[in-house]
Amino acid sequence: MDVGSTKKTIIIREYNLEVGVIQVYKKYMVAIFEEGATLTLERAYQIIGIAEIHFRDKPFGYISHRKHAYAVDPTVYTYLRELDNMKAFAIVSVKEIDMHNFKIEKLFYKKPMKFFIEFDNALSWVKRRVKAAK
Repeated sequence: MDVGSTKKTIIIREYNLEVGVIQVYKKYMVAIFEEGATLTLERAYQIIGIAEIHFRDKPFGYISHRKHAYAVDPTVYTYLRELDNMKAFAIVSVKEIDMHNFKIEKLFYKKPMKFFIEFDNALSWVKRRVKAAK
């Protein structure tokens, strides 16, 4: 029996990085970066390392919750797309600039990636994609 949303979502681990926080859940991770941070390749390797620790050989999703303005080096996506078990990449933001940036980021990532205004919609999409990947 599936109890769905009545289950409490539990953070398995939280990583406080120099640029922000990565929250790891059972089947996905959420990144919330600080205002003015720059997501460089070096910092992306930290995220990839966290993914490998928690999701080695298991499908998972990634949600970039963009509460603050920060920069992303687009070459990061070349490395992120090599994570074969990352089945969904969602970006959540209400800012118009993030919607424009998403179109550019999507060109670099070249895998399933979607933009959402509401976190819950992003989470539902990520969970569906991860479940379908099993």
